[in-house]
Amino acid sequence: MSPRKQAVVLQAPGAFRLVDHTPRPPGPGEAQIQVHAVGLCGRDRAVHLGDHPPENVRFPITPGHEWSGTVTAVGAGTSASLIGRKVVGEGLRNCETCDRCREGETHLCRGGYEETGFTHPGAMATTVTLPARLLHTLPPDADLTAAALLEPAACAAAAVLKARPLPGSRVAVIGTGAVALLAVQLLGTSSPRELLVLGSSPDHAGLSHRFGATAYGTWDRDAGPSDFDVVIDAVSAVSTARTAMSLLRPGGRLVLTGIPARGAESLDPVHIIQRQLSIGTVLGASASAWTYAVRAFSTGQLTPLALLTHELGLDEFARAMEVIGSSGPGVGKVLLRP
Repeated sequence: MSPRKQAVVLQAPGAFRLVDHTPRPPGPGEAQIQVHAVGLCGRDRAVHLGDHPPENVRFPITPGHEWSGTVTAVGAGTSASLIGRKVVGEGLRNCETCDRCREGETHLCRGGYEETGFTHPGAMATTVTLPARLLHTLPPDADLTAAALLEPAACAAAAVLKARPLPGSRVAVIGTGAVALLAVQLLGTSSPRELLVLGSSPDHAGLSHRFGATAYGTWDRDAGPSDFDVVIDAVSAVSTARTAMSLLRPGGRLVLTGIPARGAESLDPVHIIQRQLSIGTVLGASASAWTYAVRAFSTGQLTPLALLTHELGLDEFARAMEVIGSSGPGVGKVLLRP
């Protein structure tokens, strides 16, 4: 870990450097946060490799949209009571005034795409400055290392809110990544009769049970259990959507998260209509999903720390990119520490 004030800057795809970091004072309505830890995901790697949609990246950029920290300064019009508070923050910078924002669907803002770590400097730095309205405060005793995993938890919360599980439901989740397992943990709070996780390898059974699964199996679109009330596909691989749909009872609910892989198999509309299935989709997290995740974390219902496998310094950014690209059995969530 480096004691210097530094930041990672991506000059262009494949070109990054570690630079001296000068904290940006907060302007009106903003807050400055001392970054405790910043998480990495496939989107960060996509930006680094040049695989992210170019219209959604503004080079040069300091990445980092999953983070936790402590407020150190606030700008005009922002309550000074925030100073010293432990916080996490939403990445999408919604306009608050369009019809989607006013309906609570802030992740569908019509005001144009703006996101911390992609179009605005992110948290792979000693400090990050952003609108204070995007912050979610945490209890004084909150573990900031665990809190750095709340961004994928908010995405998981969005899927669970869309799924609307009832007590006693039979629920299945396809996937064993961060969003999938955090969704499993949140689904467990609704007292399901059965909570099945389907992964790609038997090696993931232990962690799945640790996050609340009552059963584990490997997914196969041609065989397996069925008659589930709710299924969440948190993989979005070539055939997982079809697998997920085949698990549902008539009238069941399917939630698809993320962007499907290229060549993904299509869903048969006749099958959907005849079985009267409901299909929802999730990409990102609204303010309400963030609130749900933060409350679950603050009350001990969401404990994401078991997902963490690597903690590195900012000066190990290149190694971190290699780790998340390896997708090995011992690779979970990776955090950088300024």
